[in-house]
Amino acid sequence: MVILGTGGTIAGRAQRAGDNVGYTAGQVPVSELVSSIPSLANVSVELEQVAQVDSKDMDFALWKRLADRVVHHVGRDDVQGVVITHGTDTIEETAWFLHHVLNPVKPVALTCAMRPASALVPDGPQNLADAVSVVLDGRVSGVTVVCAGLVHAPEHVTKIHTYRTDAFDSGEAGPIGVVEEGQLRVFWSPNPGQADEGLWPAVRSADQLPRVELLVSHADADGHVVRAMLNDTLAPPLRGLVVAGTGNGTLHARLADALDEAQARGVIVWRGTRCVRGRVLPGGASSMPLASPSALKARLSLALDILKAA
Repeated sequence: MVILGTGGTIAGRAQRAGDNVGYTAGQVPVSELVSSIPSLANVSVELEQVAQVDSKDMDFALWKRLADRVVHHVGRDDVQGVVITHGTDTIEETAWFLHHVLNPVKPVALTCAMRPASALVPDGPQNLADAVSVVLDGRVSGVTVVCAGLVHAPEHVTKIHTYRTDAFDSGEAGPIGVVEEGQLRVFWSPNPGQADEGLWPAVRSADQLPRVELLVSHADADGHVVRAMLNDTLAPPLRGLVVAGTGNGTLHARLADALDEAQARGVIVWRGTRCVRGRVLPGGASSMPLASPSALKARLSLALDILKAA
């Protein structure tokens, strides 16, 4: 199996062992992370440092590089699967990107940590060991996120806490399974999908994603931000908007007017919800397409759709 390092808190260091927030992410090489875990001593792994970044700074160029390495390694007959160490801030977006673009048949488990490697009690080593267990087990194929003993599907996983080590949740669907003492217990199995053969070549040849912005509807909202983006001549042209509406995707009237103007000018607008649970049900006065699986991930999905259609 192969372990790809990209940085994040799991590879972070602080000046004091008791400091779990004032650290610098992406400092510890993946080789050092693996060597510190006794349970991995007898596991045959190949290590590759793809990047060393704080995942809040994840971008399209790094996504492309990471996806390229995943494609390379899962295509090898001697590789059972891939583990990726990643920061928690954008791990759900990276997991969705890899799932949406590649949908690999072999297991690709992303893992992370909420405490830096220098912490008195770091959570990264256990998370990394658990991710290795998921890949070696082989029953759950495709992209997953493994954290705090839980195995999450990319379409459902969401970071829900700023500090706790069990910072991720899969909402109403629940996790795919749990890792207990190195053993995977599966609750449900994702339906095996098929990669869109035209999407990965489009991603590889692109320098950047089409500009798609994410907005939130709220009390006293207006359309000023939408109109400012439409008239901004310095930024790349606005191609899409995903708006997280209130409740069942409802929008403030003033914001809705501005979004109608955006649609009239050729901008694609998708409508989701800012609610933590549930989805937007069809119906009501709005004809805007519904964002799925979440407004955050729908922003990426819309950008990829526009990219492929270009």
